[in-house]
Amino acid sequence: MGKLPAPYERFQRIFRRVWKAYDSLGAAVHQEGPLDPKARELIKLGIAIGGRLDGAIRAHVRLGLEKGASPEEIRQVALLAITTSGFPTGMAALTAIEDTLKDRRKTRKRS
Repeated sequence: MGKLPAPYERFQRIFRRVWKAYDSLGAAVHQEGPLDPKARELIKLGIAIGGRLDGAIRAHVRLGLEKGASPEEIRQVALLAITTSGFPTGMAALTAIEDTLKDRRKTRKRS
């Protein structure tokens, strides 16, 4: 993954013990079941969309791409959210997704 957002890095620095516990829990739940990394990221994206957690949506778009999800698969997660969480939630998610995909394309062009 690329550079972490500044608030995330600050949290890691200031609250080291809490971060280590949180990170360990995250690793454990990812390893606990049969889901592959891509499926896990798409599910986490769906959870983030349902919670309207903009930063988490953007993070799981990036992580999903890293784990092999296509932009089309990522967009479908937002579309699926429309019938469960509502049209405004789905549209907000699509906006965050498209912004993240656009940022990623810009970053790749500069590399």
